[in-house]
Amino acid sequence: MGTVTDYVLEELRLFRAATGLSQDDFGKGIGYSGSHVSSVETGGRPPTKEYMRAVDAHHETSGRFLRMLERLAQLDAEPAWLREWIEFEREATTLRWFELAYVPGLLQTERYARATLAGGRFDAEDVDRIVASRLERQAILQRPRPPQLIAVLDEAVLRRPVLDQPGLMVEQCEHLVKLAAAEHIQVHIVPADAGMYLGMGGQFILAEMPDGERVTYADNQLTAQIVDAPADVAKLAKTWEIVRNEALPRRQSIDLIKEVAKSWTC
Repeated sequence: MGTVTDYVLEELRLFRAATGLSQDDFGKGIGYSGSHVSSVETGGRPPTKEYMRAVDAHHETSGRFLRMLERLAQLDAEPAWLREWIEFEREATTLRWFELAYVPGLLQTERYARATLAGGRFDAEDVDRIVASRLERQAILQRPRPPQLIAVLDEAVLRRPVLDQPGLMVEQCEHLVKLAAAEHIQVHIVPADAGMYLGMGGQFILAEMPDGERVTYADNQLTAQIVDAPADVAKLAKTWEIVRNEALPRRQSIDLIKEVAKSWTC
């Protein structure tokens, strides 16, 4: 982490020390474990807005630490939520990823990644930067000890055409099949005949960290929300189990992806 981030973490450590509380007791007061507090203070995981809000609310700091985090975001080249999430993603031992609209970023081809950014919202330079960053993030799946990635996609993701991009969806589907052959990558499809189900509420990711704690991510058109409050994470974990149960088993999912790939060549 950078110098500015180190300053914020040092302020958190000094503040806790001034309260006379251990990391365990400090964590209990704000709704987090002592190991979570330790990981934040040592830079093992970035402090989130929820974490800072919890500190400010419990200790009545008038929003001091949330302001620090927002100031840190202004000094960073990447949006705060993306910077935070990339760090969680790199450290995670397991990623449970549900997608309703797109192929998960870690499983996208370069052409597909560019197509998701089309439409005029981003200029050419921004598209190049975002695509490069997204492809760079995929390296975590190729490292010696990669995270376990369990991706659940709605079937509509595979069948949505990309106009004026012949062959793109064939390429993307074949890429999914290739990646899904790896032991640490599972791809499951929720078939169209599942009808309405809880996943219709939107995309989300659950990341499990080395210490066993979990953090979640969900985004929308403008920004993203990273949640690590245990009660909220538990709710989303329950949603994951319900959505996962709607999906086809691994082999049947791969067969469906292959079937869809063939349909794009007709």
